[in-house]
Amino acid sequence: MKTIIAVPCMDQVPAPFCQSLAQIEKVGDCSLVMKSGSLVYVARDDIATRTITGDFDYVLWLDSDMVFRPDTLVKMMDTLQKNDFDILTGLYFRRVPPYSPVLFKTLKMEGADCIHEDFDEIPNEIFEVAGCGFGCVLMKTDVFLDVQAKHGAMFAPIGSNGEDVSFCIRARECGFKIYCDPTMICGHVGYSVVDDKFFKAFH
Repeated sequence: MKTIIAVPCMDQVPAPFCQSLAQIEKVGDCSLVMKSGSLVYVARDDIATRTITGDFDYVLWLDSDMVFRPDTLVKMMDTLQKNDFDILTGLYFRRVPPYSPVLFKTLKMEGADCIHEDFDEIPNEIFEVAGCGFGCVLMKTDVFLDVQAKHGAMFAPIGSNGEDVSFCIRARECGFKIYCDPTMICGHVGYSVVDDKFFKAFH
């Protein structure tokens, strides 16, 4: 089993992220790829292509402004494999009030814009989402193959949407489902590390 730990980033990354990354527990044959550049969708496309050509089985996407537990990969891999999920996201929150989770209950394209509905409450058990940010996402490489075959582009923005939402739209059009494990809580590095306590204070 081969896994890429993928980190699209700018030239520098925050120290809390580096600490988390240094402590992460590996599963099987793991390779770390940090791809810098000002266009995050290009970095993600490059990493996705490397995942395909390198015959990797999985990719764990981590944004460079995340903090996470050492067992993140171990537990997410166990959940993904036991349930035969294709895409599994952890839970993290926006850095500004009301600190909503970076998850979408619904996504609907209207012209070039994507109308989305956020989650007001977070279930206690694993649940399906229409889309998510890619701050902490584990997925099978097979997803890339299908998305690329049907759409060509994988992460290129659709209209005004971000590269992560754009990928989710394409993946769902290919028939893939996206699940969130609410026990895999990550911190979002900003002036403060935003986690579920911030979210609960506003809901």
